[in-house]
Amino acid sequence: MKTFKIGGVHPAENKLSATSPIRPAALPKQAVFSMFQHIGAPAKPVVDKGQEVKVGTLLAEAGGFVSAPIHSSVSGKVAKIDTALDASGMRRTAIYVDVEGDEWEESIDRSTKLVKLEDKPNLDAKTIVEKIKQAGIVGMGGATFPCHVKLSPPPGCKAECVIINAVECEPYLTADHRLMLEHPEEILVGVSLIMKAVGVDKGYVGIENNKPDAIRVMTEKAASYKGIEVVPLKVKYPQGGEKQLIDAVISRQVPAPPAIPINVGAVVQNVGTAFAIYEAVMKDKPLVERIITVTGKSLSKPSNLLARLGTPFGQLIDECGGVPADTGKIIGGGPMMGKALLSLEVPMTKGSSGLLLMTDKESRRGKVSPCIRCAKCVSACPMGLEPYLLSKLSANEDWEAAEKNDVVSCIECGSCQFTCPSNRPLLDMIRVGKTTVMGIIRGRAQKK
Repeated sequence: MKTFKIGGVHPAENKLSATSPIRPAALPKQAVFSMFQHIGAPAKPVVDKGQEVKVGTLLAEAGGFVSAPIHSSVSGKVAKIDTALDASGMRRTAIYVDVEGDEWEESIDRSTKLVKLEDKPNLDAKTIVEKIKQAGIVGMGGATFPCHVKLSPPPGCKAECVIINAVECEPYLTADHRLMLEHPEEILVGVSLIMKAVGVDKGYVGIENNKPDAIRVMTEKAASYKGIEVVPLKVKYPQGGEKQLIDAVISRQVPAPPAIPINVGAVVQNVGTAFAIYEAVMKDKPLVERIITVTGKSLSKPSNLLARLGTPFGQLIDECGGVPADTGKIIGGGPMMGKALLSLEVPMTKGSSGLLLMTDKESRRGKVSPCIRCAKCVSACPMGLEPYLLSKLSANEDWEAAEKNDVVSCIECGSCQFTCPSNRPLLDMIRVGKTTVMGIIRGRAQKK
């Protein structure tokens, strides 16, 4: 069975919500829409205080080519345009909407009828990409890169295949797993749309073999979709990383930045993104809701919720039994790459894949001790880097050496920190170094 070749670790899976069917979350009383729900330029508000909106109404337009519009997930009135705390702990420009009823824009097809490519024979690549752009679709695996940009390869680059990331290798998270079980055909139509958009006739869906039911369902349904193949993969973290998935599925290695997957002929999209693309193109539905896993060992009802964007995280946790008394930390995302939240008033965004309530015992870091030169971090790194060295260089603010030793290639998966017997905060320091070096590189480029 296939997997990537370099590094990787095996954290406990803890897929506590894997058997919990997707259920709709309640509407919030007030929805808060951050203008920073994607990589790139922030969105620009196009509504005013007091304006009435429906589900699907455009709230903010894209702020540039690498950006995405934002639509209302609720109906009601715009209360104000202010700032709100986001998952990173920063206050960002946001639009507040007081919720009244649940009216949708009439252009959105809310029926459950499956619409296939043959039902819309006039769809061409340009139309597909434009619909995706207007619907505000971004990468749903957490990267939140605007999809229309990824589906518009730069000059000189040609796609050869589409790879769908259905790995969900992050412990605890099960949103993608449940999506495959409950909406396999919508996903496959979405894959077909992506393939048509980039002009390829081969698509792969990579799924780790800890989801045998999803592999079975997707394989059965894919038999009637030309050119789509389901690829079972060994369980190994971080198989969901773009470069690791490409290596596992088609045995090609993406060079160091600025190289990207298209440089080796691959276009990678998350399985949730494929579903959102189906809804955008075939149902004229902008990205206004998504599935989020709310989970934790002490949580009374670990769940997969279909929640509207802008819903406060605290409300979603309440729907799953509330915050347990022994909670030590609440993570936005999973335990390996997620970040601790400062407040439960933080609103859900397009990139919100999970909420993890860690017990006090789980959330405590081990006592830091000196590096013992065991090189476990080097063996674990899926990018072939030297994490102990990059961490040291970052701590010493030796940015020139950090750049020379390829700190920008770090994918921030946390495998190094997970495997360190001395409990050293390797990833924490490497993140500082990577951010600083990338800023230096951008500044250098602007001077040219």
